[in-house]
Amino acid sequence: MENQIIKKNLVWVIIACILVSGLVWSSFIVTNGITRISSSKNVITVTGSAKKQIKSDFVIWYGDFTTQFTTLAEAYNKINIDKEKVHTYLLNKGVKETEIGFQTIQTEVLYQTDSNGQKTNVIDSYKLTQSVEVQSSDIDKIGQISLDSMNLIKQDISFNSNSPQYIYTKLADLKIDMLGLATKDTKNRAIKIAENTGSKVGKLISSRMGVFQITPLYSTDASDYGINDTSTVDKEITAVMSCDFEIINK
Repeated sequence: MENQIIKKNLVWVIIACILVSGLVWSSFIVTNGITRISSSKNVITVTGSAKKQIKSDFVIWYGDFTTQFTTLAEAYNKINIDKEKVHTYLLNKGVKETEIGFQTIQTEVLYQTDSNGQKTNVIDSYKLTQSVEVQSSDIDKIGQISLDSMNLIKQDISFNSNSPQYIYTKLADLKIDMLGLATKDTKNRAIKIAENTGSKVGKLISSRMGVFQITPLYSTDASDYGINDTSTVDKEITAVMSCDFEIINK
């Protein structure tokens, strides 16, 4: 009986040793597998950029003129006279007929106020406003007209000039080139980093395009949503790319 008990215990000891050995070996295999997978997928993420100076090739300029009279008929008559004067002024300045556009007249009814400064239901006057828009590729000419247009005041016109909006129309084509340059910059940066660690750069795994920043020259402004400056003729465009490269140990 005692011998049978000893044999049973011995069997259980052997089984336990086999299980433990199996677990250790399995753990070794799994651990080494993870190591190989991890080392075979060493990745470096690099952000690069490209800058280029551009000059606007199109301009949009708005101005508006206002008149105010006690009767709507008088106000309407005066706004039409002012419109013809503005139209003639622009043509004489060299603006083409096809570049000029007048917007719909906006009418505002103004009411009298009582002794307490409260508005009443009695009409005081009618205020009419009309806008003129000029779109042209002659940015220098229109820029100067926007400055000189206040001379219309001398013609009894209550004129207001807005700042011109300067636009670069070939931006779509330029963006493609800029993204290529920014991607090249990320590759060069990755190579420099890899060289310092005794590695080399492998294939491009993925890339992500950042927002474009179009700013006045020498500006340091940036935005997560991108900037599209229209206030200046000369601008700088910045493209940003973020790329993941495979890193290979030498």
